[in-house]
Amino acid sequence: MAALALLVLLTVPLSADPPAILVSRQLAARARLAVGDVVTLAVDAGGTRGRQFRITGIYEPTPDPMRFTADRLEARLHLPDVLDLTADPADPASREAVSAINLELAGGAKPNLFASDLMAQAPGIVVRPTARSATDDPFVVLDRFHVAISVVTMVAGTAFLLALMVIRAEERRETVGILRLVGISRRTLLASVAIEGLVVAAIGAAFGILLAYVSEGLVNRVFQARYDTALVFVRVTPSIALRAIVVAAPLGILAGIGASWTLLRREVLTIFHR
Repeated sequence: MAALALLVLLTVPLSADPPAILVSRQLAARARLAVGDVVTLAVDAGGTRGRQFRITGIYEPTPDPMRFTADRLEARLHLPDVLDLTADPADPASREAVSAINLELAGGAKPNLFASDLMAQAPGIVVRPTARSATDDPFVVLDRFHVAISVVTMVAGTAFLLALMVIRAEERRETVGILRLVGISRRTLLASVAIEGLVVAAIGAAFGILLAYVSEGLVNRVFQARYDTALVFVRVTPSIALRAIVVAAPLGILAGIGASWTLLRREVLTIFHR
């Protein structure tokens, strides 16, 4: 079925068995339509060559990030019905004319070579790729923005964790000195500090993942209601959660070792200020 913008919509008495159409959920809600209603579609607001159709279903438009702010007031018709509705009676060839054709190339084909060959053999035809390039894709810019935010967040989180570990190391100065006096080696103490940093980082990462998972539904519901769309704005996947833990673990270990290294490398008596 082909999509057609709805320009004129009127419920009318049934005069014959009209063709079937589908309407979007947004259009049905705004025009108060239901399955079984008979409507009239036309190509302009004046009702030129209007035709009757029966609504046989209401569909949810495919979420499109590029159009989530647009009102999806749409109807879907069978292709012969679209041609009958839009064809120009004064132009017999209008039913056979097309303005665009989508082609999928076989594996291994070179799009640039195909485009140049086709435009050379058929002057007047313009061939353009449907895939967006990295230079004009807005989602590439958005992805880079997210990466920048992630880097800043990790740096700030690491600094906070390092400050926390430094404070804890200073608070346990005498405890470390006693452990050194009873024969605990620097290597063992560094290992314990590294494990502590790992645990703190893992707990922080788990809390962040849990917070993101809990707020995911709320964020989606708020924006879906705001823009009347089924588009998913936030999704916490297992790969994202695993990546957060993998990044947090080494940062926690380094923060723990870095915070305690100055203290552990001192002589025992200097730890007690003697």
